Amino acid sequence: MADTVREIERKYEVGDDTGPARFPDLGGAAPVGTVADRGTQELDAVYYDTADCRLLAAGITLRRRTGGTDAGWHLKLPVAEGVRDEIRAPLSARVPRTLAALVRSRTRDSALTPLVRITSRRRVLHLLDEHGTLLAEATEDRVRAVRLRDRETTTEWTEYEIELAEGTGPALFDALEPRLRTAGLRRSKAPSKLSRALGTGPVAAEHRPGRGSTSAGDHVLDYLREQVEAVVALDPGARRGTEDAVHQMRVATRRLRGAFRSYRKVLDRRATDPLGGELRWLAAELGADRDREVLTERLRQRLDEVPRALVRGPVRARLRAWSGGRRSGSRRRVAEVLDSKRYLALLDALDALLADPPLRPAAARPARPVLAKAVLGDYGRLAARIDAALATGPGPGRDTALHDARKAAKRARYAAEAATPALGGAARRFARQMKSVQTLLGDHQDSVMARGALREIAGEAQEAGEPTFTFGLLYGREEQQAAQDERELPALWAEASDKRWRAGLA
Repeated sequence: MADTVREIERKYEVGDDTGPARFPDLGGAAPVGTVADRGTQELDAVYYDTADCRLLAAGITLRRRTGGTDAGWHLKLPVAEGVRDEIRAPLSARVPRTLAALVRSRTRDSALTPLVRITSRRRVLHLLDEHGTLLAEATEDRVRAVRLRDRETTTEWTEYEIELAEGTGPALFDALEPRLRTAGLRRSKAPSKLSRALGTGPVAAEHRPGRGSTSAGDHVLDYLREQVEAVVALDPGARRGTEDAVHQMRVATRRLRGAFRSYRKVLDRRATDPLGGELRWLAAELGADRDREVLTERLRQRLDEVPRALVRGPVRARLRAWSGGRRSGSRRRVAEVLDSKRYLALLDALDALLADPPLRPAAARPARPVLAKAVLGDYGRLAARIDAALATGPGPGRDTALHDARKAAKRARYAAEAATPALGGAARRFARQMKSVQTLLGDHQDSVMARGALREIAGEAQEAGEPTFTFGLLYGREEQQAAQDERELPALWAEASDKRWRAGLA
């Protein structure tokens, strides 16, 4: 069983030859009241990665460590600058399957092998406030690193680190930094011990040919790289059930697919259409979890609005049972999908496309006219679908037409967002208008899905001999909400389709 610890820390190193041999005294540096010396620890860690250091390139480290108070396997995933989630697993001879799965989007079929052994003699200091409450842990590590491939000692150094205790805000770092600078310490240039041991320094941003270029192809490829990286980076969170990770991963797949369709004049659809089909499959598989989250939250909010006297029977318990059963099943399904050969093949195919993009002649042209034409083409498709939906009578047919319009609004919005680096504020303003249309139509579609869920839940309640009155009441309110959305659409569309929002795109 793996446990997760959120780390918020800053690393320091000696700035010059006059730096300290030991951590400077931090006692009395408000809000620190006293410093408690917790002694020394002997730590021995072996770091694992692929032969080409894919984890390190992504700011991820995986190690097997003995000694100290937290011996075991540690996988560190970046969250933000200076913030990482450390997932821990018990000691074992091999990399735990749970941790290997969390980095599979990076490693694919490459083996995780031991690269570096790092031993540390660690002095531990606890920084306490005036009441004796732990604010942070300061550590001083005397480090020795050995490359396991050639048994060559890479280097020896002393590293200083301050890690915040739970509940302590990052303002403590700023309060302590003057004393650290005075003592000759500076923030470490190396993001991890492993990077310093291998001599890689800070992880460099991937070179992107499109930076500074004005061609349509480079702009589109930059956008595609961002979305592919989002899919890969969100994979661990989707496996762990991190809040919103599945949704954001699904959004990235949709943005990719939308870019393939919107920018067919830039990329050859003979290469992108098959990838679009696989992205549609992935989004559908991920959708079960997201749809459950959206529906459950919506139904709970609707139930909270019902007067207590009208809640008949164990309605909340029935909703929890419906949601819980589907959550368990959908989480298992997400893990199965992300472990599948089909998913890993899709990631490989996306990498291959970016490495050797199937560019069409328009890719070499200036970005602005090419991207603007694509955005306006998506707008025209949306306008036709809105007209068709408004001309359809109430009922399932209109529901389907409005859902089709919602998808077109999303595509137009994504196309404009992708074009924003080239088109500037005009594309940004247009995207906001498309988002407003998408949001209204999304609420309408959520109502359609909620009514389907309510019919299902009411059927389960009826079979169990429970009252179904409240579910019928909720169903009626969802019908009213959908009707309200349909009444608001014409005015909203009149505003969003005003020519002034497209003037800067021509």
